[in-house]
Amino acid sequence: MRVIEISKYGAPEVLTVADRPVPEPQAGEIVIKVAFAGVNRPDVLQRKGMYTPPKGASDLPGLEASGSVHAVGPGVSEWQVGDQVCALLPGGGYAEYAVCPAAHALPVPKALNLKQAAGLPETFFTVWSNVFQRTRLQAGERFLVHGGSSGIGSTAIMLAKAFGAKVFTTAGSAEKCAFCVGLGADTAINYHETDFVDVLQKAGGADVILDMVGGDYLPRNIKALADDGRLQQIAFLQSPQITLNFAELMVRRLTIHGSTLRPQSVQAKAKIAASLRAEVWPLLDHGRIAPVIDSVFALEDAAKAHAHMESSAHMGKIVLSVS
Repeated sequence: MRVIEISKYGAPEVLTVADRPVPEPQAGEIVIKVAFAGVNRPDVLQRKGMYTPPKGASDLPGLEASGSVHAVGPGVSEWQVGDQVCALLPGGGYAEYAVCPAAHALPVPKALNLKQAAGLPETFFTVWSNVFQRTRLQAGERFLVHGGSSGIGSTAIMLAKAFGAKVFTTAGSAEKCAFCVGLGADTAINYHETDFVDVLQKAGGADVILDMVGGDYLPRNIKALADDGRLQQIAFLQSPQITLNFAELMVRRLTIHGSTLRPQSVQAKAKIAASLRAEVWPLLDHGRIAPVIDSVFALEDAAKAHAHMESSAHMGKIVLSVS
């Protein structure tokens, strides 16, 4: 099968086409014939040598894919060869075939095609587990997500709005702010022109914030939270280290959560998948929400896809067309 390897750590050009054997499923696993693969920030970090795959995972980049079931391993009864699925992968999505635990696959929603479905798993698993399971966003609460035009950001806007929250977001241009409002954001803040802290404080503070920036955004997020607010940190485009005065957290009863998805156990991610299927997949089946696809690149053009992501010009998901 054709795959995209990281020949060495570095710029997008280190992504090269290679040939490898088609993987074989072990007990509890399926092999997917990949139609489309999602491109995500962790792929970029892995290419740079800043995100080591977990033990036992493929060294190939790619954390999500859509396609059809090619083979099933012992003990798998929920899927059959030929079923159309999208799946959260431990790695290996930049390839014609990918293997994953059967419990991490979900059916392609009725209202979506395979290209759209490839943009679901990584962002929907991430947003659902962090915003709704960890920080327990409730209908009527004020929710702020940074980087609203990104894959994570656009997913967070749609899900938070669908479940009744009042949604605030930040973005880096008027065009991106308009894009976020089109997805359902009540207020989109151009961070080059307006301080999000001022906007949220005037609105009463955010009950939940989802942040991928880190660095000096952390103390600013604290100021933007309402009393008893919850901050969920899932990545850091800036520094992971910051000086923070904990007195404000204590006096205002604030909570900071942190998590990453990839290192979690097979069982933990299976529980997220089951919850998504029960709570979110009906919205996708009926077309109430859908991932926004920014662009599609051929598998051989993975380097161009990475360069596009690093430019931050995209709005929505970037995917690779594989087969």
